[in-house]
Amino acid sequence: MNKYTAYCGLDCAACEARIATANDDNALREKVAKEWSEMNGVEITPQMINCDGCRINGRKTVFCDSLCPIRQCAMAKGVETCGGCAEMDGCETLAMVTKNNAEALKRLKGE
Repeated sequence: MNKYTAYCGLDCAACEARIATANDDNALREKVAKEWSEMNGVEITPQMINCDGCRINGRKTVFCDSLCPIRQCAMAKGVETCGGCAEMDGCETLAMVTKNNAEALKRLKGE
C-alpha cells in the first residue's frame, strides 16, 4: 500500500498539512490552521500544522498523533491500514471518514 495512505484511507500526499510541512510553507500552515479551527470549533495554530504522514515515522498534528481514534485502533490491532482489519465493513469508528469519503474506502479496499 502507498506509504501516504492513512490508516483510514485518506491520502496524506494530498493533505495540506503534510504539504506545508514538506515545503516548510508557513503561509499554507496559516491557511490550514484557520480552516481547521473553523471546521472543528477549536483553536489550531500554524505551529500545530506539522505532519509527515499518518503511517510515516516523524511529525504528526496533535489530532493525528494522539487523538484520532481510527489511528489509535489500527495501531493497537497492528494492521497496515483499516483495510487489513476483519471488522472494517461494520466499523463505526472508520465510518467517521468513509461515510463521507468514497475514495478513502476505495483505497482501503484496493480498488
